[in-house]
Amino acid sequence: MAKPEKFSAIYQRACERKGGPDAVEMLLPDTLSAQQIKEYSDAELLSVMSKRVFQSGFVWRVVEHKWPAYEQAFFDFEPFKVLMLSPEQIQQRATDATLIRHQKKTQAIVDNAYMIQQISQQHGSFAEFIAQWPCDDITGLWQVLKKQGARLGGNTGPYFLRAVGKDTFLLSQDVQAYLKAHKLVDYGFTSKSGLQQTQDVFNHWQQQTGLTLAEISRIISLSVGDNF
Repeated sequence: MAKPEKFSAIYQRACERKGGPDAVEMLLPDTLSAQQIKEYSDAELLSVMSKRVFQSGFVWRVVEHKWPAYEQAFFDFEPFKVLMLSPEQIQQRATDATLIRHQKKTQAIVDNAYMIQQISQQHGSFAEFIAQWPCDDITGLWQVLKKQGARLGGNTGPYFLRAVGKDTFLLSQDVQAYLKAHKLVDYGFTSKSGLQQTQDVFNHWQQQTGLTLAEISRIISLSVGDNF
């Protein structure tokens, strides 16, 4: 594993490619404070999570267009109501033409409602659980979502966290390409060792710059790849 370059050099490349610091600043993602994240209801989080599951590998605007019908079909995503659906009712929704016909992703709504309910019982609310999770171990939260939830592996879990304002980096193609090219990760990005190495590199840059993980991630992606 090589030594990370100074983040100021990465930032400079991003500025050169995008037209200066002001242009880069406009492209940086926002994050929420822990207190702001705690204000989410379990239903709101299940809705966002479910939407990200359906958007994975699918046309995002189609999912967005159909989402009001999902809110109605799944009782505004109140977890305890979703968990009252019978297998027959779940099947009916998985084949409903007004929704998206996908059995496994439809079932994931129910499975993730169960995960949220279980975690809420332990921590007061799912939002509390997410808000209190330390960002210097954000890949650990990715793993919880992947193991305890349904269809939240890969970038789906991280995209969900980003959508609700939790500070996280994303392993986009550009970010992965950078880390590989600079020999900062010796293992696969899906392995525990690879994720830990990636977390360590991002923690290093965060301590160096004071930027959020989300900002660091976006700046890296702006500094490389076909994104002029």
